[in-house]
Amino acid sequence: MNKIKYTRKIKAGAPPGTLIHIGEEKVEKVSIRVIDYDEENLKEKEIEKIKDIIPLKEKPTVTWINVNGIHDVEIIEKIGDIFDLHPLLMEDIMNTGQRPKMENFEEYIFVVLKMLRYDDREYEVIVEQVSLILGPNYLISFQEVEGDVFETIRERIRNKKGRIRKKGADYLLYALIDAIVDNYFIILEKFGERIEGIEEELISESKVETLHAIQRIKREMIHLRKSVWPLREVVNSLEREESKMIEKSTDIFLRDLYDHTIQVIDSIESYRDVVAGMLDLYLSSLSNKMNEVMKTLTIFAAIFIPLTFIAGIYGMNFNFMPELNWRWGYFSILIFMAFVGVTLLIYFKRKKWM
Repeated sequence: MNKIKYTRKIKAGAPPGTLIHIGEEKVEKVSIRVIDYDEENLKEKEIEKIKDIIPLKEKPTVTWINVNGIHDVEIIEKIGDIFDLHPLLMEDIMNTGQRPKMENFEEYIFVVLKMLRYDDREYEVIVEQVSLILGPNYLISFQEVEGDVFETIRERIRNKKGRIRKKGADYLLYALIDAIVDNYFIILEKFGERIEGIEEELISESKVETLHAIQRIKREMIHLRKSVWPLREVVNSLEREESKMIEKSTDIFLRDLYDHTIQVIDSIESYRDVVAGMLDLYLSSLSNKMNEVMKTLTIFAAIFIPLTFIAGIYGMNFNFMPELNWRWGYFSILIFMAFVGVTLLIYFKRKKWM
């Protein structure tokens, strides 16, 4: 976090389009992998030199260029020069704090998304920014780190499953966004399991640790909402965008993707309401416990008030108190005090006050 603040401080006042990586450097070396395909042919290779990308730009086949690591300014700048990318676009690629958005530059479409992964050990969501650039026959994806939710897409391309090898780069863009959105449902299932576990703890026994867990999941839901909520606008813009990059046949898939996005947002809002209710339930549980303690103390006080009154009467130092000279007076008063205490206990029990 300190490093991010530091890079933002350097960025402040710099001219628009200045390439400075803002975020955490998650890989040591930038790697570039290319998948070039059409309905009949497929080539997959690792790019060692940036200049090897140049011939891919004009090929009639669909070319998917995936870049892992966005911290190297020189590499990002060279890729931008090859595909004639706008400086502000490249600036957005290197800023990992970007809000999900879509921009149409006529010759290409730029999309920024948040890809989520769930850490089962730390019980937290890891957010990674993914930038996608759709050209006439190519798609460039920029990721912060190697490892993603796109492996199923790669397998479909390699094994010619579905219609992806028959479609263009616009369908590949849809497929990648759809994979990201489908992964949101998996993340939400994890959240659902955690929420159910916390609810069981609240019902059985509320602890301070339970409050901490509620506050933590509440913060994560806020981050999740910030990552997912703008996606509705992104998909809606892609669906309604009149661009030569997106074929009409892809619109129906984008509409289905929009529906999935709405489902994700509705689920997030539902979970937020549940978490807010859990916090109220925790506070109510604490209040009920406090009430139980106060009720118990009040019952003890109510029992000892008459006993204290009796003891106070016979504690007065008057000379003429006949009971003080009676042989069985002390034991009689003890028995009477016990009778009063037991009678009050029975009365409170019948009233269901204890």
